[in-house]
Amino acid sequence: MEGEQEKLVVKIADMEVVQGDCGELATYALGSCIGLTVFDPVARVGGLLHFMLPNPSQRTGATKTVEIGPHPYGSSAVPALFRAAYALGAEKDRLIVCAAGGAERLGGENDLRIGARNWAMLRKLLFQNGITLAATDVGGSISRNLKLMLSTGEVNVTSSGDSSRLFPRNAA
Repeated sequence: MEGEQEKLVVKIADMEVVQGDCGELATYALGSCIGLTVFDPVARVGGLLHFMLPNPSQRTGATKTVEIGPHPYGSSAVPALFRAAYALGAEKDRLIVCAAGGAERLGGENDLRIGARNWAMLRKLLFQNGITLAATDVGGSISRNLKLMLSTGEVNVTSSGDSSRLFPRNAA
């Protein structure tokens, strides 16, 4: 990614972790799914995860075939994200961690409360590992897009056509 602005798109149930200060990581259509960003400003390591379900026992039983990535379950994908960041030189005490998504969309998944269960599982995992969230945009009923700028660690969320900075918060 040296020398050029590159956008890496993280697909559903996937993640990217990179070292460098150019470009951005982005994921789209976070309904009940959760997007999690990690950024170490000293090591210049950034990562983004888009997971679908809390754990394998929480499958919805849907018959619709959708191509998904290798990280559908937060219970295994969240630790994998942190391990990948640490492998590139990130340190736990410097990580800036943000989350978005976890909505309860109208329709069939509303009864399953997937968004709420994803959010509860993530909070539990982070608490057990002594990791604090710097910022969140979670819940509600709207889909979100999430973007991490690798040059600054800035995290932006877009929903319903409106974009806002999740981290760092505007100091106005």
